[in-house]
Amino acid sequence: MELSSKQRAQLRGIANSIDTILQIGKDGMGENLVTQANDALEKREIIKCKVLEAAMLTTREAAEELAQLTRSEVVQVIGTKFVLYRKSHRKDLKNRIELVKDKKPRR
Repeated sequence: MELSSKQRAQLRGIANSIDTILQIGKDGMGENLVTQANDALEKREIIKCKVLEAAMLTTREAAEELAQLTRSEVVQVIGTKFVLYRKSHRKDLKNRIELVKDKKPRR
């Protein structure tokens, strides 16, 4: 699923008000971190992560690797923080994020 620029902008706005819930340190991408990220994405659909100075990865590398491992999309990478999004499969999720639809001109 590729996000459009309008959808990315919408998700960046949502991400401004959420707290960082995962930190990537010198241990990198462990199985436990990936499990936590998957659980958080399923529960919240959008998460903010931070890469600590001790990490062996850049923020962009960490974001892309975690996105691949969790089958999510990188929304934004700024400084030491990044935001991931994945549509939840839970039926009981109350605050589901409804992405804006892109209106493409027909030819």
